[in-house]
Amino acid sequence: MGVEIERKFLVTGDAWRAAAASREVLRQGYLANTGRASVRVRRAGDAAWLSVKSMTRAIVRDEYEYPIPMADADAMLDRLCDGPRVEKVRHLVTVGAHAWEVDEFLGDNAGLVVAELELDDADEPFERPAWLGAEVTHLERYYNFNLATRPYSQWPAHERGCG
Repeated sequence: MGVEIERKFLVTGDAWRAAAASREVLRQGYLANTGRASVRVRRAGDAAWLSVKSMTRAIVRDEYEYPIPMADADAMLDRLCDGPRVEKVRHLVTVGAHAWEVDEFLGDNAGLVVAELELDDADEPFERPAWLGAEVTHLERYYNFNLATRPYSQWPAHERGCG
């Protein structure tokens, strides 16, 4: 079974940029949402894949990923995905023993910067860099699926935080 153990945080400031080792543009869209799971197509650099992810609000979620040809990904993104696409620049930032994925959203989600950390265990300790803000792992509005249907630019000012 595919399992993802991930924590998600808001990012404060730009201090993380100096430590970013790489950057890659990601484009993704959603083919389906059953309420229990979402089906996503994602393109990053010269790779593409389909992902099926459970829609639970938890650190540990089911996730299955399958590589697909780039031409298929492009066709699905252009013709089959519902709602707007989510586009972001992913920066890899190493802090201690962990590699953080800092996602800087583009388009209708511009202004949102989120750091994600994949862990081997839900209780695994990790170093909290100074630029790490509030944890939003359990807040569905920060899930990419929701950002595709209700982008950050449409949120009222009072929702642009963790509350």
